[in-house]
Amino acid sequence: MRRMIFAAALVALITPAFAQSVDSVIAANKAAVGGAAWDAKQSMTVDFDYSGQGMTGTAHSVTDLTTPRFADSFAIGPATGANGYDGNRAWDQDPSGQVTYQDGGEQRSTAINEAYRRSNMLWHPDHGGAQISLATKTEDGHRYDVLTIVPKDGKTFDMWIDARTHMVARIVEKQGTDVTTTTLSDYRAVDGVQVAYKIVNSNGNVKYDSTLAVTKVAFGGALPASTFAIPTVTKMDFSIAGGAHQTTVPFHLINNHIYADVWLNGKGPYRLLVDTGGVNIVTPTVAKELGLSVQGQMEGRGAGEGTMDTGLTKVAEVRVGDAVIKDQVFAVLPFESFADVEGVPENGLIGYEVFRRFIARVDYGKSDLTLIDPAHFDPAKAGIEVPFVFTAHIPTVQAEIDGLTGEFQIDTGARSELTLTDPFSVAHNLRAAHPKGVDAVTGWGVGGASRGYVTVLGALKVGGVTFTAPVTTLANEKRGAFGEGSFAGNIGGGLLKQYVVTFDYGHQKMYFAPGGIAERDGYDRAGMWLNRSGDNFTVMDVTATAPAAVAGIKIGDRIVTVDGKPAKDVLLPDLRKRLRSDARGAVVHFGVQRGSEIKDVAVTLRDLI
Repeated sequence: MRRMIFAAALVALITPAFAQSVDSVIAANKAAVGGAAWDAKQSMTVDFDYSGQGMTGTAHSVTDLTTPRFADSFAIGPATGANGYDGNRAWDQDPSGQVTYQDGGEQRSTAINEAYRRSNMLWHPDHGGAQISLATKTEDGHRYDVLTIVPKDGKTFDMWIDARTHMVARIVEKQGTDVTTTTLSDYRAVDGVQVAYKIVNSNGNVKYDSTLAVTKVAFGGALPASTFAIPTVTKMDFSIAGGAHQTTVPFHLINNHIYADVWLNGKGPYRLLVDTGGVNIVTPTVAKELGLSVQGQMEGRGAGEGTMDTGLTKVAEVRVGDAVIKDQVFAVLPFESFADVEGVPENGLIGYEVFRRFIARVDYGKSDLTLIDPAHFDPAKAGIEVPFVFTAHIPTVQAEIDGLTGEFQIDTGARSELTLTDPFSVAHNLRAAHPKGVDAVTGWGVGGASRGYVTVLGALKVGGVTFTAPVTTLANEKRGAFGEGSFAGNIGGGLLKQYVVTFDYGHQKMYFAPGGIAERDGYDRAGMWLNRSGDNFTVMDVTATAPAAVAGIKIGDRIVTVDGKPAKDVLLPDLRKRLRSDARGAVVHFGVQRGSEIKDVAVTLRDLI
């Protein structure tokens, strides 16, 4: 669930009809919602009914009205969880029950904004150290005084205040690549002050709106710091059969993706993607086979600018080798369509929930995944240590690319070597600095095709590990994962596979040891993106001036043979590897169908970057 934005929603802030200054707006604001009646209140507890995205549930919030701190919890559909800010760090308890501090990306700044609004820091003499400006806007005949606020260590948000009623009408805040609008209404008097009883959150798509309806409000005295501290996890929902210290399972490396056999509710095995950057997912087909009840219609996002509808379900038992995890929430996402992208059947993935419970060692050289009981892990033998923080469920490291530093996400679910976000690339003018490159489709995610400018950079340094000459995509997405400005880039399987990589999520450390795959991927020398389409391949993209384009291949063409071999007998991952790895000057013959005509097209491979 998106972090619940109660803030000024709970504590209406107001402005007089003809405000002349920020201070006068804020002074009138406090007076209109209770004035001095707020001064004696030290804490606030609110219960809510939740509805939206095809689910119902409840939520509970506790706010410190003297110091910016809060703690929230929810039970919505099959999922429960919590999040909060303890005055210094943001934390999150995911639906599987595991807790993490949220120090990566914009997680902390978003929590600071939340705490700032909810604790009424705006009313303090120094406005809580925030920078504030004032503008007047008219919309649908209503005039609003709009406070643009940047809390100390937070980020910008706008507070729209109805100039007639002096009540906060909405909070507008950019979260990732979305602009989230929280609409406040139905103000009621509670213990001498005004509280908004209806809160609607929206990212602009009404289909995914959610509503919080207040059912109870209570004010009280000071609360102990433990109220807002990260919870202690006592539930042990995972084990390794027979009390073993570890279990090892083979995996298949396909398109630089790790696929392992997983048993769900005793059925399977299902070949699932193993993704450090993902959460538990099954396809609707798998959910139906297991007889699972699916609830909700949420917005699923990833690479690419599009979205997919996502439901939630619960799996009683997940087994990987001899490792077992009980009672796990899974997203239900139509991954079946990715079979055409990957060239292999897609059943879903396992990710954070497994990595959070076990030490996970990925031995790319041996194609083995080992899950280790954390109590029996010896880091001294694991390799070069690199610390990381969490951005939601994603491990994020400080790294340096050609002298430029930033936060980089670690993603075994990405086929690429290195992808830099659009804001990072633009800020450092990287495209102009690397004129030898091509514009192309570079991947396919939840949001559809990902496009970018592909080139080669000098060196990526991750702690004591250096990756030389990474094939790098400068993303040009404005939405989706790579449109965000809160991190610099994404380190994918194309680089990680050079090592044996061990993940210790509990201590927020990863380790690199020798023994990976020395062979580098290179970059496609034909210059086209193919997806499977029945027995054939469909050309989804052709790079301008690349060998495929020079030979006359166009978007929409169907590839029916490769060097005379029927396309149905050619594995897409093998073909992609061949187009990357075959020598410069090698010729590949494609049987290309356009309309009813089929002709032989010879493509001479050459370097594009």
